[in-house]
Amino acid sequence: MQLPHGHRFPWNLDWNLLRTFMVVVEQRGISKAANFLGLKQPTVSAALKRLEQTTHKTLVIRKPNEFTVTRAGHALYTECAKIFGSISQLPSLLDADTAELRGHLSIAITSSVISEHFGDILNRFCKAHPHVTYSFSVHESGDIETMISQNRASFGVCLLSALPKNLNTLVLYREFFGLYCGARHPLFSAKTITPKDLEGEPFVAFQTEAEGGPLEVISRLRARMGLANTWRGVSSSLNEIRRMIMADIGIGALPLHVAKQDVAAGHIRQLPPYDALPMVNIYLITNPARRLSDAEAAFLSTCEAEISAVDITERTYGAELDTQAPHPPTEAAPLSPPV
Repeated sequence: MQLPHGHRFPWNLDWNLLRTFMVVVEQRGISKAANFLGLKQPTVSAALKRLEQTTHKTLVIRKPNEFTVTRAGHALYTECAKIFGSISQLPSLLDADTAELRGHLSIAITSSVISEHFGDILNRFCKAHPHVTYSFSVHESGDIETMISQNRASFGVCLLSALPKNLNTLVLYREFFGLYCGARHPLFSAKTITPKDLEGEPFVAFQTEAEGGPLEVISRLRARMGLANTWRGVSSSLNEIRRMIMADIGIGALPLHVAKQDVAAGHIRQLPPYDALPMVNIYLITNPARRLSDAEAAFLSTCEAEISAVDITERTYGAELDTQAPHPPTEAAPLSPPV
Protein backbone atom coordinates (compact mmCIF):
# COMPACT_ATOMS: atom_id res chain seq x y z
CA MET A 1 0.00 0.00 0.00
CA GLN A 2 1.44 3.37 -1.04
CA LEU A 3 1.29 6.31 1.35
CA PRO A 4 -0.48 9.50 0.20
CA HIS A 5 1.84 12.31 -0.90
CA GLY A 6 1.52 14.25 2.40
CA HIS A 7 2.37 11.14 4.41
CA ARG A 8 5.37 10.32 2.18
CA PHE A 9 6.91 13.76 2.70
CA PRO A 10 8.83 13.06 5.95
CA TRP A 11 10.15 9.78 4.49
CA ASN A 12 11.34 11.39 1.28
CA LEU A 13 12.83 14.49 2.91
CA ASP A 14 16.56 14.64 3.56
CA TRP A 15 16.49 16.13 7.05
CA ASN A 16 20.00 17.52 6.65
CA LEU A 17 18.52 20.02 4.22
CA LEU A 18 16.51 21.55 7.06
CA ARG A 19 19.66 22.23 9.06
CA THR A 20 21.34 23.81 6.06
CA PHE A 21 18.30 25.97 5.34
CA MET A 22 18.12 27.16 8.95
CA VAL A 23 21.77 28.30 8.78
CA VAL A 24 21.20 30.02 5.42
CA VAL A 25 18.37 32.08 6.93
CA GLU A 26 20.27 32.90 10.11
CA GLN A 27 23.48 33.85 8.24
CA ARG A 28 21.46 35.90 5.72
CA GLY A 29 23.20 34.41 2.70
CA ILE A 30 24.55 31.29 1.01
CA SER A 31 28.24 32.24 1.11
CA LYS A 32 28.08 33.11 4.83
CA ALA A 33 26.20 29.87 5.52
CA ALA A 34 28.84 27.91 3.61
CA ASN A 35 31.60 29.47 5.75
CA PHE A 36 29.63 28.72 8.92
CA LEU A 37 29.07 25.07 7.93
CA GLY A 38 32.56 24.56 6.50
CA LEU A 39 31.14 23.70 3.07
CA LYS A 40 31.61 25.05 -0.44
CA GLN A 41 29.09 27.59 -1.70
CA PRO A 42 27.81 25.39 -4.60
CA THR A 43 27.08 22.61 -2.09
CA VAL A 44 24.87 24.91 -0.01
CA SER A 45 23.16 26.30 -3.12
CA ALA A 46 22.40 22.78 -4.33
CA ALA A 47 21.01 21.82 -0.91
CA LEU A 48 18.69 24.83 -0.91
CA LYS A 49 17.52 23.99 -4.45
CA ARG A 50 16.80 20.39 -3.45
CA LEU A 51 14.76 21.55 -0.47
CA GLU A 52 12.73 23.91 -2.64
CA GLN A 53 12.11 21.05 -5.09
CA THR A 54 11.02 18.77 -2.25
CA THR A 55 8.65 21.34 -0.72
CA HIS A 56 7.47 22.70 -4.10
CA LYS A 57 7.95 26.20 -2.67
CA THR A 58 10.30 29.09 -3.28
CA LEU A 59 11.94 29.60 0.10
CA VAL A 60 14.51 32.30 -0.63
CA ILE A 61 14.68 34.95 -3.32
CA ARG A 62 18.30 35.19 -4.44
CA LYS A 63 19.36 38.10 -6.62
CA PRO A 64 22.53 40.21 -6.79
CA ASN A 65 22.67 42.31 -3.62
CA GLU A 66 19.35 40.87 -2.42
CA PHE A 67 18.48 38.08 -0.01
CA THR A 68 14.80 37.75 0.90
CA VAL A 69 13.10 34.92 2.78
CA THR A 70 9.61 34.25 1.43
CA ARG A 71 6.52 33.70 3.57
CA ALA A 72 6.86 29.95 3.04
CA GLY A 73 10.54 30.24 3.96
CA HIS A 74 9.75 32.01 7.23
CA ALA A 75 7.17 29.33 8.11
CA LEU A 76 9.67 26.54 7.37
CA TYR A 77 12.44 28.31 9.30
CA THR A 78 10.25 28.52 12.41
CA GLU A 79 9.62 24.77 12.28
CA CYS A 80 13.31 24.04 11.56
CA ALA A 81 14.31 26.04 14.64
CA LYS A 82 11.83 24.06 16.76
CA ILE A 83 13.20 20.77 15.43
CA PHE A 84 16.75 21.94 16.13
CA GLY A 85 15.72 22.87 19.68
CA SER A 86 14.17 19.45 20.28
CA ILE A 87 17.23 17.61 18.94
CA SER A 88 19.47 19.78 21.11
CA GLN A 89 17.65 18.37 24.15
CA LEU A 90 18.41 14.74 23.34
CA PRO A 91 21.72 14.47 25.28
CA SER A 92 20.05 15.75 28.43
CA LEU A 93 17.01 13.52 27.98
CA LEU A 94 19.20 10.46 27.47
CA ASP A 95 20.96 11.18 30.78
CA ALA A 96 17.66 10.80 32.66
CA ASP A 97 18.27 7.21 33.79
CA THR A 98 21.47 7.93 35.75
CA ALA A 99 21.46 7.89 39.53
CA GLU A 100 22.99 11.35 39.86
CA LEU A 101 21.16 14.28 38.32
CA ARG A 102 22.90 15.00 35.02
CA GLY A 103 22.15 17.14 32.04
CA HIS A 104 22.85 20.52 30.52
CA LEU A 105 21.21 23.91 31.06
CA SER A 106 21.43 26.35 28.16
CA ILE A 107 20.60 29.86 29.33
CA ALA A 108 20.10 32.75 26.89
CA ILE A 109 20.72 35.96 28.79
CA THR A 110 20.82 39.69 28.08
CA SER A 111 24.01 41.62 28.79
CA SER A 112 25.10 42.56 32.32
CA VAL A 113 22.45 40.79 34.36
CA ILE A 114 23.70 41.50 37.89
CA SER A 115 21.57 39.89 40.57
CA GLU A 116 22.73 38.47 43.89
CA HIS A 117 19.54 36.41 44.09
CA PHE A 118 20.12 34.75 40.72
CA GLY A 119 23.75 34.15 41.66
CA ASP A 120 22.64 32.47 44.89
CA ILE A 121 20.22 30.22 42.99
CA LEU A 122 22.95 29.14 40.58
CA ASN A 123 25.43 28.57 43.40
CA ARG A 124 23.11 26.39 45.48
CA PHE A 125 21.90 24.39 42.49
CA CYS A 126 25.47 23.83 41.28
CA LYS A 127 26.55 22.53 44.68
CA ALA A 128 23.51 20.25 44.97
CA HIS A 129 23.96 18.82 41.46
CA PRO A 130 27.66 18.81 40.54
CA HIS A 131 27.19 16.79 37.34
CA VAL A 132 24.93 19.35 35.64
CA THR A 133 26.68 21.55 33.05
CA TYR A 134 25.80 25.08 31.88
CA SER A 135 26.16 27.32 28.86
CA PHE A 136 25.34 31.04 28.87
CA SER A 137 24.91 32.90 25.57
CA VAL A 138 24.39 36.67 25.43
CA HIS A 139 21.69 38.04 23.11
CA GLU A 140 19.32 40.97 22.75
CA SER A 141 16.10 40.57 24.73
CA GLY A 142 13.92 40.25 21.62
CA ASP A 143 16.14 37.46 20.28
CA ILE A 144 15.97 35.64 23.62
CA GLU A 145 12.17 35.66 23.53
CA THR A 146 12.33 34.18 20.01
CA MET A 147 14.86 31.52 21.05
CA ILE A 148 12.70 30.36 23.95
CA SER A 149 9.59 30.32 21.72
CA GLN A 150 11.51 28.17 19.23
CA ASN A 151 12.71 25.82 21.99
CA ARG A 152 16.38 26.64 21.31
CA ALA A 153 17.43 27.25 24.92
CA SER A 154 16.41 25.91 28.31
CA PHE A 155 15.79 29.30 29.92
CA GLY A 156 15.88 32.97 29.04
CA VAL A 157 16.77 35.95 31.24
CA CYS A 158 15.77 39.22 29.61
CA LEU A 159 13.60 42.33 29.50
CA LEU A 160 10.12 42.18 27.96
CA SER A 161 8.10 44.93 26.32
CA ALA A 162 4.93 42.84 26.81
CA LEU A 163 4.24 39.51 28.48
CA PRO A 164 4.23 36.80 25.77
CA LYS A 165 1.11 34.63 25.65
CA ASN A 166 2.96 31.45 24.72
CA LEU A 167 5.68 31.63 27.39
CA ASN A 168 5.81 31.44 31.18
CA THR A 169 7.42 34.40 32.94
CA LEU A 170 8.78 35.08 36.42
CA VAL A 171 10.10 38.44 37.62
CA LEU A 172 13.66 37.56 38.58
CA TYR A 173 14.42 41.06 39.89
CA ARG A 174 13.74 44.76 39.35
CA GLU A 175 16.19 47.60 38.82
CA PHE A 176 16.08 51.40 38.70
CA PHE A 177 17.83 53.37 35.95
CA GLY A 178 19.52 56.76 36.36
CA LEU A 179 21.37 59.13 34.04
CA TYR A 180 25.17 59.33 34.18
CA CYS A 181 28.06 61.27 32.67
CA GLY A 182 31.71 60.25 32.54
CA ALA A 183 34.69 61.89 34.23
CA ARG A 184 35.55 63.71 31.00
CA HIS A 185 32.19 65.49 30.86
CA PRO A 186 32.05 69.14 32.07
CA LEU A 187 29.18 68.33 34.46
CA PHE A 188 31.24 65.72 36.27
CA SER A 189 33.13 68.31 38.32
CA ALA A 190 30.27 70.81 38.71
CA LYS A 191 29.47 71.71 42.33
CA THR A 192 25.76 71.68 41.62
CA ILE A 193 23.74 70.35 38.69
CA THR A 194 20.21 71.40 37.86
CA PRO A 195 17.86 69.73 35.34
CA LYS A 196 18.33 72.75 33.08
CA ASP A 197 22.02 71.86 32.73
CA LEU A 198 21.03 68.70 30.85
CA GLU A 199 18.98 70.43 28.16
CA GLY A 200 20.25 69.63 24.67
CA GLU A 201 23.05 67.37 25.94
CA PRO A 202 24.03 64.52 23.57
CA PHE A 203 23.20 61.03 24.79
CA VAL A 204 23.85 57.35 24.14
CA ALA A 205 20.99 54.86 24.08
CA PHE A 206 20.08 51.21 24.26
CA GLN A 207 18.57 49.81 21.08
CA THR A 208 15.52 48.70 23.08
CA GLU A 209 14.67 52.28 24.12
CA ALA A 210 12.57 52.70 20.97
CA GLU A 211 8.81 53.22 21.32
CA GLY A 212 7.21 49.98 22.44
CA GLY A 213 10.56 48.53 23.53
CA PRO A 214 11.28 47.22 27.04
CA LEU A 215 13.42 50.29 27.84
CA GLU A 216 11.06 52.91 26.44
CA VAL A 217 10.81 54.31 29.98
CA ILE A 218 14.39 55.57 29.61
CA SER A 219 13.59 57.54 26.46
CA ARG A 220 10.69 59.14 28.34
CA LEU A 221 13.08 60.09 31.15
CA ARG A 222 15.45 61.70 28.64
CA ALA A 223 12.60 63.62 27.03
CA ARG A 224 11.51 64.85 30.45
CA MET A 225 15.04 66.19 31.08
CA GLY A 226 15.25 67.81 27.64
CA LEU A 227 18.31 65.97 26.31
CA ALA A 228 19.11 66.10 22.58
CA ASN A 229 16.50 64.77 20.16
CA THR A 230 18.70 62.10 18.57
CA TRP A 231 21.30 59.74 19.99
CA ARG A 232 25.04 60.08 19.39
CA GLY A 233 25.75 56.43 20.20
CA VAL A 234 23.65 53.27 20.40
CA SER A 235 24.25 49.68 21.52
CA SER A 236 22.42 46.60 22.73
CA SER A 237 25.15 45.95 25.32
CA LEU A 238 25.16 47.59 28.74
CA ASN A 239 28.95 47.34 28.86
CA GLU A 240 29.24 49.31 25.62
CA ILE A 241 26.79 51.96 26.88
CA ARG A 242 29.02 52.21 29.95
CA ARG A 243 32.10 52.52 27.71
CA MET A 244 30.50 55.34 25.67
CA ILE A 245 29.51 57.23 28.84
CA MET A 246 33.08 57.05 30.15
CA ALA A 247 34.45 58.17 26.77
CA ASP A 248 32.10 61.18 26.90
CA ILE A 249 30.32 60.25 23.70
CA GLY A 250 27.19 61.20 25.56
CA ILE A 251 25.12 60.99 28.73
CA GLY A 252 23.56 57.57 29.23
CA ALA A 253 21.32 55.53 31.49
CA LEU A 254 22.55 52.67 33.67
CA PRO A 255 20.97 50.55 36.42
CA LEU A 256 21.77 52.21 39.74
CA HIS A 257 23.13 49.07 41.39
CA VAL A 258 25.34 48.32 38.38
CA ALA A 259 26.71 51.87 38.21
CA LYS A 260 27.36 52.10 41.95
CA GLN A 261 30.90 50.69 41.72
CA ASP A 262 31.93 53.04 38.90
CA VAL A 263 30.50 56.00 40.82
CA ALA A 264 32.55 55.05 43.89
CA ALA A 265 35.66 54.70 41.71
CA GLY A 266 35.19 58.21 40.29
CA HIS A 267 34.61 57.04 36.72
CA ILE A 268 31.04 58.33 36.34
CA ARG A 269 28.63 60.63 38.16
CA GLN A 270 24.88 60.38 38.50
CA LEU A 271 22.90 63.29 37.08
CA PRO A 272 19.41 64.58 37.86
CA PRO A 273 16.74 63.48 38.44
CA TYR A 274 17.46 61.52 41.58
CA ASP A 275 13.95 60.33 42.37
CA ALA A 276 10.93 58.99 40.45
CA LEU A 277 13.38 57.06 38.28
CA PRO A 278 12.24 54.43 35.76
CA MET A 279 12.01 50.86 37.03
CA VAL A 280 12.45 47.80 34.79
CA ASN A 281 11.67 44.13 35.36
CA ILE A 282 14.16 41.41 34.44
CA TYR A 283 12.33 38.14 33.68
CA LEU A 284 13.12 34.46 33.75
CA ILE A 285 11.20 33.01 30.79
CA THR A 286 10.46 29.40 29.87
CA ASN A 287 8.52 27.55 27.20
CA PRO A 288 5.66 25.45 28.66
CA ALA A 289 5.64 23.34 25.46
CA ARG A 290 9.26 22.26 25.99
CA ARG A 291 9.80 18.71 27.21
CA LEU A 292 12.07 19.42 30.15
CA SER A 293 14.98 17.16 30.97
CA ASP A 294 15.33 16.15 34.61
CA ALA A 295 18.03 18.79 35.10
CA GLU A 296 15.90 21.52 33.50
CA ALA A 297 12.84 20.53 35.54
CA ALA A 298 14.87 20.55 38.76
CA PHE A 299 16.39 23.94 37.99
CA LEU A 300 13.01 25.47 37.12
CA SER A 301 11.50 24.09 40.32
CA THR A 302 14.41 25.55 42.30
CA CYS A 303 14.02 28.96 40.66
CA GLU A 304 10.26 29.05 41.25
CA ALA A 305 10.65 28.06 44.91
CA GLU A 306 13.47 30.50 45.69
CA ILE A 307 11.93 33.42 43.82
CA SER A 308 8.56 32.96 45.52
CA ALA A 309 10.29 32.78 48.91
CA VAL A 310 11.79 36.28 48.55
CA ASP A 311 9.47 39.27 48.39
CA ILE A 312 9.82 41.40 45.25
CA THR A 313 10.83 44.39 47.38
CA GLU A 314 13.95 42.45 48.40
CA ARG A 315 14.63 41.66 44.74
CA THR A 316 14.43 45.33 43.71
CA TYR A 317 17.91 46.78 43.23
CA GLY A 318 18.69 50.46 43.48
CA ALA A 319 15.54 51.38 45.44
CA GLU A 320 17.65 52.52 48.36
CA LEU A 321 19.66 54.75 46.00
CA ASP A 322 16.64 56.20 44.24
CA THR A 323 15.95 58.67 47.04
CA GLN A 324 19.58 59.59 47.69
CA ALA A 325 21.09 62.38 45.64
CA PRO A 326 24.84 61.81 45.16
CA HIS A 327 27.26 64.14 46.89
CA PRO A 328 29.02 66.43 44.41
CA PRO A 329 32.79 66.13 44.32
CA THR A 330 34.71 68.56 46.46
CA GLU A 331 37.66 70.53 45.20
CA ALA A 332 38.96 67.43 44.07
CA ALA A 333 42.28 66.22 43.02
CA PRO A 334 42.36 65.39 39.31
CA LEU A 335 40.87 62.01 38.47
CA SER A 336 42.70 59.57 36.28
CA PRO A 337 40.68 58.95 33.15
CA PRO A 338 39.06 55.50 33.12
CA VAL A 339 40.73 52.83 31.06
